[in-house]
Amino acid sequence: MVLRNFICALSALIFASCASSNIRDASELQNRSATLIAAAAEAPDYLIGPLDKLDVFVWRAPELSTGVTVRPDGRISTPLVEDMVAAGKTPTQLAKDLENVLRQYVRTPQVTVSVSEFTSTPGQQIRVLGEAARPVALPYQSGMTVLDVMVSVGGLTDFAAGNRAVLIRGAGEKRQSYRLKLDDLLRKGNIGANVAVLPGDVILIPESLF
Repeated sequence: MVLRNFICALSALIFASCASSNIRDASELQNRSATLIAAAAEAPDYLIGPLDKLDVFVWRAPELSTGVTVRPDGRISTPLVEDMVAAGKTPTQLAKDLENVLRQYVRTPQVTVSVSEFTSTPGQQIRVLGEAARPVALPYQSGMTVLDVMVSVGGLTDFAAGNRAVLIRGAGEKRQSYRLKLDDLLRKGNIGANVAVLPGDVILIPESLF
């Protein structure tokens, strides 16, 4: 209850700040959807950072598959691979580097790396505050949309005023706020309310007044 009250108070303060500036309609984002989706596709993928927790899966080699935490020095050690630099690489890049080493021991290794827990910088995150089922910060992935984000956080709570949600993009004088129609998107299936997100976006979902 204390955490919920804190989140509500924080959301109220942020919304009060937004009220002093112009909140644009999401249709402006929708009108530029092709450009935004292209920009999202070209945006850099998530980069692994120190203290991230990784799942390393080697196909048909369970003895080489493992979970590992990136050390503060940015390196990891897995079976047959010692002190490999992981920080600053995408999961795909790290998987390829692991495959290159494992070729000394395994014929045509196929490695998949996924981030189970991340500690990325805010500039690589999509943050969701307020009346989401699980308000969290998510690692940005190329091509991500508002719908992807809401699925990841478990949707809206029963108390959410989804059509009064706001997406905040940028900082300082370049900050822009856009109204989202999350009720229309999630509860009515209006895909026209879906828009692309970019690294650093913040989605604020207020509590319903009724």
